This record gives sequence, C-alpha cells and structure tokens, in this order.
Amino acid sequence: MSGTPAAGPLDQRPAVTTESVALFKRRLTEGRSRLRQDFETGAPVESLVRQMAGLVDGVLVEAWRANGLPETGLALAAVGGYGRGELHPGSDVDIAVVLAGGTDRGMSQRLEQFVTFLWDIGLEVGHSVRTVAECRAEAERDVTVVTSLMEARLLAGDPDLFEEMRRVTGPQSIWPMAAFFEAKLAEQTARHHRHHDSAQRLEPHIKEAPGGLRDIQVIGWVAKRHFGAETLHELVRHGFLTEEEFRTLDAGQNFLWRIRFGLHLLAGRREDRLLFDYQRAIAGQFGFRDSENNRGVEQFMKMFYRTALELQRLNEMLLELFEEAILERDKRAEVISLNPRFQVRNGYIEATSDQVFRRYPFAMLEVFLLLQRNPEIQGVRASTIRLIRDHRHLIDEEFRADLRNRSLFMEIIRQPRRIGHELARMHRYGVLEAYLPVFGKVVGLMQFDLFHVYTVDEHTLTVVRNLRQFMTPERDGDLPLCREIMSQLPKPELLYIAGLFHDIAKGRNGDHSELGEHEAVSFCEQHGLSQYDTRLVGWLVRNHLFMSRTATRMDVSDPYVVNNFAGMLGDRTHLDYLYLLTVADIRGTNITLWTSWKDALLRELYRGTLGALRRGLENPIQRRERVMEVQGEALALLCRKSLPKDAVLRHWEAVGEDYFLRHTPEEIAWHTEVILGHGGNPAPLVLLRPNPRRGGTEIFVYARDQDFLFAASTQALDQLGLTVQDARIITSENGYTLDTYIVLDADSGKLIEHGYRADEIVATIERNIGAHTLPAAQFRRPSRKQRSFSVPTRITFSDDKSSKRTIMEVVTTDRPGVLARVAQGMRFCRVRLHNARIATFGERVEDLFFLTDMEGKPIRDEVKVECLRRSITEALAQD
Repeated sequence: MSGTPAAGPLDQRPAVTTESVALFKRRLTEGRSRLRQDFETGAPVESLVRQMAGLVDGVLVEAWRANGLPETGLALAAVGGYGRGELHPGSDVDIAVVLAGGTDRGMSQRLEQFVTFLWDIGLEVGHSVRTVAECRAEAERDVTVVTSLMEARLLAGDPDLFEEMRRVTGPQSIWPMAAFFEAKLAEQTARHHRHHDSAQRLEPHIKEAPGGLRDIQVIGWVAKRHFGAETLHELVRHGFLTEEEFRTLDAGQNFLWRIRFGLHLLAGRREDRLLFDYQRAIAGQFGFRDSENNRGVEQFMKMFYRTALELQRLNEMLLELFEEAILERDKRAEVISLNPRFQVRNGYIEATSDQVFRRYPFAMLEVFLLLQRNPEIQGVRASTIRLIRDHRHLIDEEFRADLRNRSLFMEIIRQPRRIGHELARMHRYGVLEAYLPVFGKVVGLMQFDLFHVYTVDEHTLTVVRNLRQFMTPERDGDLPLCREIMSQLPKPELLYIAGLFHDIAKGRNGDHSELGEHEAVSFCEQHGLSQYDTRLVGWLVRNHLFMSRTATRMDVSDPYVVNNFAGMLGDRTHLDYLYLLTVADIRGTNITLWTSWKDALLRELYRGTLGALRRGLENPIQRRERVMEVQGEALALLCRKSLPKDAVLRHWEAVGEDYFLRHTPEEIAWHTEVILGHGGNPAPLVLLRPNPRRGGTEIFVYARDQDFLFAASTQALDQLGLTVQDARIITSENGYTLDTYIVLDADSGKLIEHGYRADEIVATIERNIGAHTLPAAQFRRPSRKQRSFSVPTRITFSDDKSSKRTIMEVVTTDRPGVLARVAQGMRFCRVRLHNARIATFGERVEDLFFLTDMEGKPIRDEVKVECLRRSITEALAQD
C-alpha cells in the first residue's frame, strides 16, 4: 500500500504558469491513481480516505504559497468532511478563507486567482471568503454553517486568526448546546423523511438515508459540541457509548466508506446513491458471488441493509441518550409507576432498575404490551433501550418455549391498537428476530428487481400495519370495503399472523408459500391456536398470491372463472381473510403497484365470488343466464333515454355473448347510445371518459375491423405516455370492432380527466387508425432503471377451455412499446385478438392474450404458433 504521496518538486514554489498548472494537475492525477490502485488491492479504506485528504492538503498548501498568499492576516481552513480529514474520490473539497478585515483590490484578485488555479488543476472546490465577524453572523443564521466550521482544520495562513474564528463560532458564543441539539435533531428528522424514513429501499442513499454515514456524523457533531470530543471513541470514556457500540459504529462506517469509495470510482464523480447500475459491481468488489439460492448482489445488499439497520438503531438510541442528558438535564422529573418492573418518566417508559431484564426476561415482551395498553406513553427511554439490547441474548430456546412468553406475544398480536407500531419497535430493538428466529433470516433480504421496493422484513411489517389500518375509523374513506370486512372478522389476530408469515420463507430453495405455510402452522401450534384457526392461517400463507393472480391473469367477469375461484375458497370466511391480506400485501410491496384499476379488479372478484358463495357452489351461475341479466339492465337504462328497443336489439345481435360478459350494463348502454347516434358514418369513433369503477380512464374505439387496428391503437397510447391496464377486444359479426382500453397516465398513475389531454388522446388515436396503414413505430426511451434489467423473452401457449380460445403468455422486459410490438407480431401472423390481461411486475411483463385464428377457432396450427413466437420475439428485440 502506498503512503501519502510525497510533495515532490512543488516545494520549490513555482510561479503560477501554464507549466505549474500542469505540474499540480499531474501530482493530483498520480496521487489519485495510486490510491485507486491501493483500493483495488484491498487497502483499508479508513487509511485511503485520510490519504486522499492528505494528498489534497499538500496540493492546497503549495498552491496557497505558489499564488503568493500571506501567512498573516489570512487563514486557509478545510471545513466539513474535508475538515475531518475524510475525502473520497468524488467528495466535495470545502475550504474557507478567513480574513482579519476587509480586503483591498489586490488581495481580492489574488484570492480569485487562487480559486481559479484550483479549478484549473482539477480540484472542484466549494469555498467561502469571510471575515471572522461574517463567519459568526453566518453561523448564527444557519446551523449547517456552524456545523461545518466546527470541523474546521487550519491548512495555511494565520493560526491566531483561525483560533479566533473557532472561538466566536463555538458553543460559548453561539448556538448553545440545547439549541444546537434540537436543530440537528430536526434536520435529521427532515432528512429521514426525504428518504421515506428507511434505508431499505431499492436504490438507497448511503450518506443521507437512515442508517447512512450522516447518521454517524450527527452523533459525532453532537458529541463534539457537548463534550468537546474529537472522536467517537471519546464517548466511551464519557460513558455515553459502550466499547461494543463503538465497534459497531466504527465497523459500519468503514463498510459504508468502502462502498462510497468504490461508487465514486465507478461513476467517475460524486455518487452516493447505490444505484442498480453499480450494485452488481460493488457486490463483486466485496467478493460476493451468485449461489444456488441467492444472487451475489442480493447477498451484498442484505449485508448493507443489516448494517444500515443496526446503525439506525444506534443513532436512535444515542440521540435519545443525548436528549435526556441535554434537554432534560434541568427538567423536573415526573415519575408514574406502572408495575414493579416499569415506570413512566416524563412521558417515556423505563425499567425500574438495570436488573429488571436479567431477573424477569419476560419483561422484554411486556414493555411492548404496556406501550400498546397505554397510548399516552410517548416512547421508551434510551437507557431502557440499551438494557433491552444488552439482554437480548436471554431470548433463547428456553425463553421461546415458556408459556408465559408465548402468551405475552399473542397478547401483543391481539391488542386492538398499535400492533404494527409495536412490532416495528420490537424489530428496531432486535427483539422480534430474537423471539422469531425465522423472521431474523429475512432481515435485510431483498430481491434484485423493480417489483419489490422493500426488504422482506420491512415489507412484512408494512403489510401488518396496512391490515391494522383497515380497522382505523379515520381511514373510513380509504378502502371502505376493507374497513367493512375487517370490522366483521371474528379474529383479526389470525390475519396479522398470516401477514407476519406470508413471506417468511423468502430466499430459501423452494416455493416460499409452501415453506411459509409450514412455519406458520408450527407457530400457531406452539402458541395454542385451535386446529381450525391454525389451518386457516396456514391456508392464507400458502395461498396469499392466489387472489391477485386470479384477478390480474383471468377474466373476472367470466362466471366460469368466478365459480372456479369460489370453489377453491369454499366459504366467505376464507374469502374475507384472503381479500384483506391480498390488498394489504399489494399495497405494501410497491407504492406504485396499487392502482385504482387493481383495486377495481379485486373488488369485482370479491363481490362476484361472494355472490357465487351465497348462491351455492352446487348452483353456479351460467354464462347465458349472466348475459340475459346484463342485457336486461342495459336495456332498462336505454329505454329511459327513449332509444328504440328494436334498433338496440338489432345492434346487440351482431356483438356476441362475450361482449355482455365483459362489460357492465352501464358501459353497454353508453356504447350502444353513441354507436346508434353515429349512424352509418364510416369514420372511426373514439370516445374517452374517466371510469373510477374500472380503476382507470376508459377509451372506447368503434371502427371497421382492420388487421392493424390493435397495433395502431397501442402504438398511439404508448406515444401518448399511457399505460394500458386492460384491453377488451370485441369483433362483431357485421365487421366492426368494439375495443375498450383501460389506461392510466404512465408518470402519475392517475386517471385522465376531460380536457386538453383527453382531446389530444382521442385525436391521436383517430389519426392513427384512420390512416388505413400502420404508422412507423416511434417508442419512448426506457427509463434508467428499466435499462438496468433484462428479462429473457418467453412466449408460451395454452388452451382456455372456458372460452375456446388460445392463451398466449408473453414474458419479457418492461419497456415502452411492448404491447405495440406484440401487436405487430400478431398482425403479421394473421390471428384475431379477443382479450388481453396486462400485468407488469417491476421490470417484468407477464401479459396474456386470448387469441383465435381468423375463423374464430383456437390456434392449432404449429406453423402459426411458431410464427407468433418468432415474430413477436424479434419485434421485442428491436431497439
């Protein structure tokens, strides 16, 4: 490993010339190159960041002299992270020039020349030039300025002037400790909110997110301001940090430093986001390789998330300790006893002695139950958090087998309030994974895709929290059906247990639903649940994906589909529990995954299944019966508008049964009215309206059937920035197509309302389909995230026995224009599309197309099947 690069010939103080610029630039380049080599050969990163700062120190000091700047009346200081002596390859080089007084024109010019020189040699500096008084004034106004100046380090110039600046910006002059602490705490809270209060995101920010480097720095800033501590280790001497906690912070910092150093080198600039573009490469630098069960990048990210979680836990505890020592130091204590083991001090629960958890290990569960039962308690005192952390080792097999502890855990699950909140707290304190080791296995576990935006542990707790919120009266306007069902459940705790275990077996070799069922059943048996309740929880875990798959991959308006689904469930109890778990799971997987369209699909499936169960599984509704019901309701709506019944029935004779199964009576009445009003006009008819019941904006196309119609329409929708959620394609016997697309805005995920945007959509589709030929394809560019993933295209065929059609499933990478490309292939092979189920899971598209040949029969010809497979694969492979 190299040492700090030597000063070399720069100590000869060359004049500021073209040659000196080249000389300084070469020194920087060579020094950075040596540090890169040291990093790649595994040199300790803590040494590298110091050497990088040392390299810049030497260059800055020599540049100060080379530019003829004086040693008195002026001081050059490193500030911020550079002031701490920590620099990464792309870090900001922040410097402050401190003046004794105002500057004359000559000095101003020399300072400008100095800064310009630094940029010329390749140092991107952030700089300020202020008098001591101005430093104090700026620091008084802005806590970030005083924080930066706290870490100032003299590089060149007047030491007395530098010390004067330090004195007037110190805690004895401005920002007393209490005010400084409150400001930094508010600053951290706002920063965490900007990062969704979690480091466990797909592309985490390793510096600013919770559990990132900034959380460690906040501890250091508060310690320095309060104790004058220059290092974190000094907090051990002050009794605010244990040796083990220091080692955890130090190891976490070095881990994050190594990631950050590597990120900057990979990006060739400052980059503190662990983007998909870099995750594989960084994982490789840490030596992670793909295994049978997990990819190397997933193993690396699990290590990252676990590290960030532990740093976040320590940050929370230590700042609370500071708060108790700083803000509550002179506050009169108000103590309320709860029981012999716990009391409330100034609104926060605490153990009555440091021996409580050693003598009564069950108290490590009891404390969370007390928080649920006493919602006025604001939190847990830091000293008690530390005691819990220090005694977690007592939660062993004997503890988990103790009936008292099992009863306490079930009591927590059965409480009417704060279930998700306290389970999350148990997780933060490390108690949940200690009590449920199977949960500990998924802590920090992520899947390298765009579908799952949270780690498994965070997703699981989000699902439980979603389930609990279905019971909250203030959320009555949000998902009212869920609230209605939840309020009638006989045992909500069964749903919470299913939520806790539904993904518990992720990351193992095998079907996680089946393996999870085994874990859930074992838990229920150990915790004294009845056989019926145990079977119900196990069934929910095993089938937690069943309802969402049915809703997104099948036609839920088809009585055959609904009857089969109802038969699999058997009774309303299973339907109610599964519906609620499905909604909570989808909403907790990806913030963009839950759409109004998906909400509408699931509600339709729920209500259809409930009707089938009430009717009786032995007496299923038949297709013809359903068609007659829909026609009757639609006809009643049309008669109110005085449309002639004969004309309506003549029009309906040509559209076929499928049309009435796949549209509501209200939609059919709307279509019929506008088509009859259109008369014999040969021009295409394109209508648009927001349809919240369907969960999207409905676009209806009525035109002469042409083989390019679907391709032209979907191409236009893609160009307009719309995502197709559902496509219903009906071809009438008299040669017209009645196509309905349910769309959402691709960027916002919202419905398109009437107005300019709606008019533009209608005009574009009319232009595309009225051209009588397919326009040249123009697709939007894939996003950066989409470009980071590639899903091999796979096309399979099967029979749809209920409708006598061929189902073509296309699995491929999500990107703009997928539907239009598939449509091009179908047009080339001359097949007829009747229905499409559009499903996107992150970067992965899994679309179903219900096809026949041109005579309306299932596709049996292997030549045509191969034509579809080859032409669609080729179309999807095009840039």
